Amino acid sequence: MQKILITGSNGLLGQKLVELIAQKTNYQLIATSRGENRLNLPHLNYEYHSLDITKKEEIETVLNKFLPNIVIHTAAMTNVDECETNKEGCWEQNVVATENIAQFCAKKGIFLLHLSTDFIFDGKSGPYKENDTPNPISYYGESKLAAEKALENTFKDINTNLYAIARTVLVYGIAQDMSRSNIILWVKKSLEERKNIKVVDDQWRTPTLAEDLAEGCFLIVSKKKSGIFNIAGKNLLTPYHMAMATADFFDLPSSYITRADSSTFSQPAKRPPKTGFILDKAITTLEYQPHSFIEGLSILKKQIANQEIKEV
Repeated sequence: MQKILITGSNGLLGQKLVELIAQKTNYQLIATSRGENRLNLPHLNYEYHSLDITKKEEIETVLNKFLPNIVIHTAAMTNVDECETNKEGCWEQNVVATENIAQFCAKKGIFLLHLSTDFIFDGKSGPYKENDTPNPISYYGESKLAAEKALENTFKDINTNLYAIARTVLVYGIAQDMSRSNIILWVKKSLEERKNIKVVDDQWRTPTLAEDLAEGCFLIVSKKKSGIFNIAGKNLLTPYHMAMATADFFDLPSSYITRADSSTFSQPAKRPPKTGFILDKAITTLEYQPHSFIEGLSILKKQIANQEIKEV
């Protein structure tokens, strides 16, 4: 039986990974995150342990305790503007912590899957393949690229087949505690409250359903495929396209949505104008099959309805 340890299990991707892997009989699952377990899944077979990845001694204590065969490292500082204004905290969480986890895994022969981002690219020539040259334009992007390089440097003299990187784009979905928003939930809530919103139409992404990302990550670790993989959605859209599709799908008034240029927003961090990923490698090598954006909205709609039924 393979033992998998997940970091950042309280996050959106972490939650989806726990739900996916804990239902599989041939895996023992350890979920870790900072603080208390926010997942209410008593019917699933997994163990939770608190872990602050910024503390090296905690990393070593927890990993030594469980000695997993596989680590899926999802924990990170992902708020792009917060990374720009708190560079020290960003570097500590995204680079130093990743380096410490990688060093332990390399030493113990543990397969490590690390999550990365489209923000390592400048967005001048997207969508991107795995071997395109990175050029980040935000500190968040810099930190995630540095984390990728830390993995490469850590494993190069030991075993490069012991690690993989899953790069993704604009993840959306519903977390169990509904504490984290994303573009779909934000648009839906704003339109339900009849609030006017401005949404950019000059940035392009391939939005990724959280369930698809979890499935892609599981395919990588279950097949022990090393290297870099683009794990994202299949449709190249602007946030404005996403907002209009959300309004249409949930039967909400699109008249409250205003098309905007990114130059009208003042944000600490620069955003790449056009990223998105080409998925050929993941489709061929992993048999990865993501949902379309509309299919993703359909899945989200059912999950929201189920959550509302539970709360009544």
